[in-house]
Amino acid sequence: MKFSGDQIVAAVVATSFAAGLNVYATVATLGLLARAGVLALPPALGILASWWVIGVSGALFAIEFFADKIPAFDLVWNTLHTFIRVPVAALLAYRATSALSPWEQVAATAAGGLIAFAAHGGKTAARAAVTASPEPFSNAALSLGEDGLAIFLTWFSTQHPFWAAGIVGFLLVIIVLMARWILRALRTLFREAEDLLTGNPQS
Repeated sequence: MKFSGDQIVAAVVATSFAAGLNVYATVATLGLLARAGVLALPPALGILASWWVIGVSGALFAIEFFADKIPAFDLVWNTLHTFIRVPVAALLAYRATSALSPWEQVAATAAGGLIAFAAHGGKTAARAAVTASPEPFSNAALSLGEDGLAIFLTWFSTQHPFWAAGIVGFLLVIIVLMARWILRALRTLFREAEDLLTGNPQS
């Protein structure tokens, strides 16, 4: 499937949100879809269809699949991935919109990074809320849901980019409405992750 300019922007919105949830799953899914002939990647993103990119992102997804489901450790994992998911999402948006005008490309890049940050913030806030639960199942279930949503949004954006962008728009409204709670949870997350890394847990 080959996209028009508007469809590319809509797909960028959806994949940016997906990358904010799980960047490795997003990259691997895009590559596999391109390999299967379902998606015609923009030339600037052609490297995603190479087997080594698919293999590396798939391996990292496998690591994250388990790491992200371990209570407490997932706090450190998600904190560190603040500096991976957002920049990669912005880079994907930049490369995907290379056929647009320079100002449109810059705007798409900024939007991609901000959308990924919002998705990442919502994810980590929810994770911080359930990590305190004494049982491990809610944490694992939440992580599975995030993985599934990232893969679904990536695939759905290649079939129905405007509908996928609409879903993301709805999710972003929810995140904005919960912004204060999310920021508070993110501060707690960074503080707890720092304590775990330094070996000085708070009493």
